[in-house]
Amino acid sequence: MTKANPAWSLPEDLLARIAARAPGYDADNAFCAEDLAELRAAGWLRIGVPVEQGGSGLGLAATARLQQELAQAAPATALGLGMHQVWVQAARSVSAQGGSFLQAVTDHAADDHLLAFGVSEPGNDAVLFDSSTTAEPDGDGGYRFTGTKVSTSLAPAWDVLSVFGKDTSGPEPRLVHGFVLRSDGDVEHLDDWDTLGMRATQSRTTRLLGVHVPAERIVRSLPVGPTNDPLVFGIFAAFELLVASVYVGIASRAVDLAVTAVSGRAGRDGVPRSQDPDVRRTIADVRGAVDAVALQVGSLARSVDEGEDLGARWFPLLVGTKARTVDAAQHVVDEAMRVVGGRAYAADSELARLARDVRAGQYHPSTRDSAARTIAAAELGPLA
Repeated sequence: MTKANPAWSLPEDLLARIAARAPGYDADNAFCAEDLAELRAAGWLRIGVPVEQGGSGLGLAATARLQQELAQAAPATALGLGMHQVWVQAARSVSAQGGSFLQAVTDHAADDHLLAFGVSEPGNDAVLFDSSTTAEPDGDGGYRFTGTKVSTSLAPAWDVLSVFGKDTSGPEPRLVHGFVLRSDGDVEHLDDWDTLGMRATQSRTTRLLGVHVPAERIVRSLPVGPTNDPLVFGIFAAFELLVASVYVGIASRAVDLAVTAVSGRAGRDGVPRSQDPDVRRTIADVRGAVDAVALQVGSLARSVDEGEDLGARWFPLLVGTKARTVDAAQHVVDEAMRVVGGRAYAADSELARLARDVRAGQYHPSTRDSAARTIAAAELGPLA
């Protein structure tokens, strides 16, 4: 295992400034540019980079804990910048399995370059297992990519964008993965991110206009359909658990806000709300729900770090943990709003913003339905 720097942490004053900016980003539907600048300066983009390359060497479990902490201050900032951490942790996973094809990812992160995903496509429920984007060979090992990507987090600011598409020029179609640099051109972002929540991610629609990726930036060619390739596993594990960590952070913050609210408010009889048995039961239940999913995410992330061989159980566990965490977080936020009362419904209430942000979780892969299909197939076999 790569040596880690256990002293790295998110400075309290930085978290306070990030939390203070979050309402403005949300109200203005603006990208979290100042957050990115400060986090980059603090070494956030390098936390998963090996120490020998100037990073902190943090694994998936430590990164997940930091994601939870950042999400308590600003969920959208944590979700958006978490996409960079997904790539860094995917590269760590590939390296731990003896692969070197994502070394460029680690090198970019070591240079404080911001990495983003150009994977999701409209109508493509297969996600990493198929693509509607065209990958046209250039004859020299490179490709030109043409297609539309959606939910491209960090659209205003990425330095390096992952892309993948389908090459149908051979006897069998192949899914080709590579990386685009901002300077390459032939990439267009639409200014179309105006959503209920998670507004500061600015996850805009991206058009690939025949952008050329040379051979040295093509990292993988895989068959269409499910595969246990180290690239797919690395992305999948890091994505599911780091996204889940954001929702753990949201839920934890909602409980804290509810505790503060009921502790500082009395009923008509002068008795503090914190002494109401129904309120106490609700607070106990939601804190228990947060603890349960936090432990699941942490345990599974440690299993990734330790290279535990869970075989066919890996994918059901990953998708199930993400789906359960999102559902639990939405329940916790809703219950927190209920016990706090009408003040939580105000447009400028932090709980109201969390109630909008938390609903984004149901749209990130894997969705609840997709997770259920994966788990059912693992238990009952594939559908006929």
